[in-house]
Amino acid sequence: MKITVLAENTSRRGLPCEHGLSLYIELDGKTILFDTGQSGLFADNARLLGADLAKVDFAVLSHGHYDHGGGLMRFFELNDTAPVYMSEYAFEPHFNSQGKYIGLDSAILDSGRVVFTHGETPLTDNVTLYSGEDMPKITDSGSAGLCTRRGQCLVSDDFRHEHYMIIEEGGRRVLFSGCSHRGIVNIMNFFEPDVMVGGFHLSGVDTGDALAEYAQMLAGYPAEYYTCHCTGVEQYIFMKNYIGSLGYISTGDTAEIR
Repeated sequence: MKITVLAENTSRRGLPCEHGLSLYIELDGKTILFDTGQSGLFADNARLLGADLAKVDFAVLSHGHYDHGGGLMRFFELNDTAPVYMSEYAFEPHFNSQGKYIGLDSAILDSGRVVFTHGETPLTDNVTLYSGEDMPKITDSGSAGLCTRRGQCLVSDDFRHEHYMIIEEGGRRVLFSGCSHRGIVNIMNFFEPDVMVGGFHLSGVDTGDALAEYAQMLAGYPAEYYTCHCTGVEQYIFMKNYIGSLGYISTGDTAEIR
């Protein structure tokens, strides 16, 4: 499996970057687009990196935030056929702690390409989406001020719009989680993957005892980690002292998972 980072908060290779995430995944003759960043930047970088978006078989949106699904309309312009799988709750209205709308553009629905999912959704023989609705909560870091509207009320987001992709290849389980809003420790405990790829949503956690505790818990799982985006670079550097198998992937990077 080869993963190419089309968009991420940082860049080590001179490519433009933005707050967001987009991964181009190649395996077994299939090509998957996991998230599209917040703009068309992922597509510009795909061209520079030789990643052909027209050949993508299907796309997966990890959750309903603009910095993961903002480039979907650009993707539809470049690929005529691939469906995009997302949670049935992806289009709930989402807001940050300042009340700014951070959800998706409703024009995405007009494409006719959206496939809503719930529960366990097999996409191929070895690719499955999971809603994680029955995930036990070992740790609770709250919603970091993120909200959604239910009826006429703004309530703390429970992130039911977030789902996770598992790819099984060569006897290994590879987990993709865009932001891990439900708690990276909870997610690792639930799926027990061999490899985890994605954000930890720890960028707001100070580099102190609380972050050290998270890092020690993650180090307890026999997994490789490729983190990015909402983990935070400073937090990654701090946690690397505790997790020997922790790596960071930036815009333009590739990772080969065997």
